[in-house]
Amino acid sequence: MFHIKNIVKHYKSGSDVVKAVDDLSFDINSGEILAFLGLNGAGKTTAIKIIAGLVDADSGSVETAQGERAGVLHISALLDGHRNLYARMTCRENLEYFGVLRGLSISKAESRAEELLEFFGLKDKAEVFAQKLSRGMQQRLAVSVAMMQEPKLLLLDEPTLGIDYENTQLLIEALQKLKSEGVAILITTHELSIAENLADRVTIIREGKLVADNINPRSLQQEATYHYQLVLEDGECPEFKALANEYELSIVDNSVDSIDQSLLPELLSVINPAKIISLTKQQPSFEQIFLEHARSSSC
Repeated sequence: MFHIKNIVKHYKSGSDVVKAVDDLSFDINSGEILAFLGLNGAGKTTAIKIIAGLVDADSGSVETAQGERAGVLHISALLDGHRNLYARMTCRENLEYFGVLRGLSISKAESRAEELLEFFGLKDKAEVFAQKLSRGMQQRLAVSVAMMQEPKLLLLDEPTLGIDYENTQLLIEALQKLKSEGVAILITTHELSIAENLADRVTIIREGKLVADNINPRSLQQEATYHYQLVLEDGECPEFKALANEYELSIVDNSVDSIDQSLLPELLSVINPAKIISLTKQQPSFEQIFLEHARSSSC
């Protein structure tokens, strides 16, 4: 487990000082895939760079479960969707080079490279130059490189950016295998379907602050605020129209959408039940629920 504790980061913007990360705290568990979500400018990338040790926080810390300060021996990162490969080196050469660069012996780098080529389905591409690979294979190779020193925490910023469906699925399978081996994985993505289907837990930040944590994406809708659609035989009931206008609900083709559950009893009380054609619970999508958390109150 890793603990992100009260990290704060300010940047200067002209004469102003902007707080990019604002007292951010959360945990990442071993063997867990955490989706770290937010709108553009929410502070995700800055926070990840601080966790990775690439940017110094003004205050706060990133610690292991033992209370040690987490560092490059514990954490590896692939940021901004960049693949950071040497184009004129083969897959094997890239892996071995970065392995030695990160402190592995030559023999350990060679054996680790073989393991990862097999693990990520790249064994038949071992002697192919990186520049000759498809974008999806390059991404899998880049994640392989990030795993060379066997980190306990893998940070992936937009890992599926620009790759096709087949390679996305292969990458997802590889990440799920890493998870099963106890690796903690934090991903950011704007592809909400990836977060919904891959992550064990969702954390959302807005304006540098944590606004939602410990969300299970597969039970998220059970915890959400439901709305209802009411379809009437005749939408001209004066009492109903008056109430709908009071609550700023619009009647379109005798149908009223997005009725909050708390308003239902009062609305139904003025309608003859025989005039109701249907009453349907509207289940919010993952995207709608995410936006409820991610948008500021001023939006």
